[in-house]
Amino acid sequence: MSAGLFLLDLFSGAGGFSRGFKDEGYRVLLAVDNDKTVSRTYSANFPRTIVLSEDIREVSCDDIMYIINRARVDVVIGSPPCEPFTAANPRRSRSPIDRLYSDPTGSLVLEYVRVVECVKPRIFIMENVPGIIEGELKQAIKTEFAKAGYGTVFYNILRAEDFGVPSRRTRVFISNIRIDPPRVSKRMTVWDAIGDLPSPSQDPDIPNHEPPPSLSARKLKRAVKLRSGAALVKYRGCGGRLFPNLVKLDPHRIAPTVMGSSRFIHPYEPRLLTVREQARLMSYPDDHVFVGGKEEQYNQVGESVPPVLSGVMARYLLKYLV
Repeated sequence: MSAGLFLLDLFSGAGGFSRGFKDEGYRVLLAVDNDKTVSRTYSANFPRTIVLSEDIREVSCDDIMYIINRARVDVVIGSPPCEPFTAANPRRSRSPIDRLYSDPTGSLVLEYVRVVECVKPRIFIMENVPGIIEGELKQAIKTEFAKAGYGTVFYNILRAEDFGVPSRRTRVFISNIRIDPPRVSKRMTVWDAIGDLPSPSQDPDIPNHEPPPSLSARKLKRAVKLRSGAALVKYRGCGGRLFPNLVKLDPHRIAPTVMGSSRFIHPYEPRLLTVREQARLMSYPDDHVFVGGKEEQYNQVGESVPPVLSGVMARYLLKYLV
């Protein structure tokens, strides 16, 4: 266990990144996210953590140091918004460097660096899509961290399915140490993850396992005829690339990447997955609850670091921290 190790979580979302660290014994001192509903979800799952529902640009270094009582910070984690960097966004800037310095959302990465410089953690880990290190971005981010006092930066590409998460998810974890945890010998499938869940009911014993939104009669008719792994719809991302949605899951394979906009069709029943089933695909335990409207809950699940993956990293860091 890692008692006495202190953590900050920036752009904390529903707490997937924090969850793995919490389960390994780290204490989360402070979480920051500007979405009030997301912050309610975080508070529900981390009652001992101070949660600031604020725009991080409005949170000063002095504010942070006061809130954490100038405690030593061992690790800063965080997931700045990926929309400016992902190929799934058809409106992202053509110039990679503009995504960081000109896009108001992309420049939130610099706010993460600012807080790291402020609290001077022993280790930082910033998660995002691999597109954040395209072209000149890789060197630009390295330069920004060097200005903050961290001259060594690693770009760790990790695939969540290699660590026991039953859905595909390739992300870069930018850090001041190399992160290379051991992989699992056998990958989890969709049915491994959700096969023991009962059909959803109006009064479920399992949180967030209420009946999902209904498909239209036309879509439902088409969905029933889909083969496993096929998508009901596709949308265009950057450069005209097509991304599938409303995929009918193959129970014997890993699920596709779960994104905020993702909705999946159950492998055996003519319906969408519930929020809980989707959370299982992201490796959330059933006692991690999501609040807000149904669409907000799905989005919170999809815009997460899978807790199983963050737990693997939390254990791996112990060699540096204890």
